[in-house]
Amino acid sequence: MSDSQQQPWGRVAEDGTVYVREGDGERAVGEFPGATAEEALAYYERKFADLAGQVSILEQRARRGAPAADVAKSVASLKASIVGASAVGDLASLEARLDKLGGAVDELTEQQSAEAKAALADALVVREQIVIEVEALAAEDPAKTQWKRTSAHLDELFARWQQHQKEGPRLPKNEANELWKRFRAARSVIERNRKAFFAELDSQHRDARTAKTALIERAEALVPRGIDGIPQYRELLDEWKRAGRAGKRDDDALWARFKAAGDQIYAAKAEQDAVENEEYSANLDAKLALLAEAEPLLNETDRDIAKAKLLDIQRRWDEIGRVPREQVRPVEDRLRRVETAVRKLDEEHWRANNPEKQARSAGLAAQLTEAIERLEAELAEAQASGDKAAIAEAQEAIDARKAWLNALR
Repeated sequence: MSDSQQQPWGRVAEDGTVYVREGDGERAVGEFPGATAEEALAYYERKFADLAGQVSILEQRARRGAPAADVAKSVASLKASIVGASAVGDLASLEARLDKLGGAVDELTEQQSAEAKAALADALVVREQIVIEVEALAAEDPAKTQWKRTSAHLDELFARWQQHQKEGPRLPKNEANELWKRFRAARSVIERNRKAFFAELDSQHRDARTAKTALIERAEALVPRGIDGIPQYRELLDEWKRAGRAGKRDDDALWARFKAAGDQIYAAKAEQDAVENEEYSANLDAKLALLAEAEPLLNETDRDIAKAKLLDIQRRWDEIGRVPREQVRPVEDRLRRVETAVRKLDEEHWRANNPEKQARSAGLAAQLTEAIERLEAELAEAQASGDKAAIAEAQEAIDARKAWLNALR
């Protein structure tokens, strides 16, 4: 080898020794036996390139905000590697870059310290907000709390706490402990209130089950009485409504038993109604025929004709008797309309001919009085038998005739 095998930062001597230039002198870095001068220089240049690459990587880490302590440690380590390094290249420039990077560590440390303080303050706010939400749940009135929603919300808050504890910055021990104590205390209140609420609810459900079971037994005892048990069953139904809830599953089963007893009782009534409807269907046909005679009186203008026809229709109507229960109101309402129209016709006449009123109404008043007496006897008979439909029908007929009688006086 000759001294001509050199480059700006190193050379290879005749004996194969490789030197690196440092300042005004040079330093032997090693040998590369069995290789050409070019190969020897290239080998030690690659070692320099490796060191330069490590410096560049450290500079990038510092620019990206790597922890200042880690950067400082790496700077010291690399400096030690460069001093006396077996490499050919501008080692002084690498040291200068590391010195500059070391100077930036202080600035980086200050910046990261400020960022860490800000992140810690934010973390305390987040953790405090979680605690505030838990405490708000604990302050709810247990009687008005929707426990399914509240329990889910509590689970979600605890999950947020754990996630923040895992991913967020480490809080100072005192602050972290104080916040956890508040969270735990609020959670304990919620759990205690929830247990007390459901214990009370279970007690209420037990009382309701006991009360409703007794009502079922009383309802089932009414079944053999058939239709006569209906009034008492209605009273039991009112008690059932006041008994409260026994829990959805139990309530449905209890109600099914209670209703089954009622269905049997009302089935007897339905059978009786069916018999009565069949018995009174002929009466309905007869009253419908009378209505066909009566309703043309709505357009009658001669009061004497109208009154005479209506009185005859009323007499025959009363003689016919009862109609099926569901038809009582419809047919009575139709006759009431005719009676109202005729009474209005008569009232208009008497307003115009008042002096003759007593004389001309004596006969009609006597007939109405007789009809009222007959209907009152029927009313008394219906009351004695307890037939509510017959009572209502007789009372309506009496009221209508009394209204007529009052109009004549």
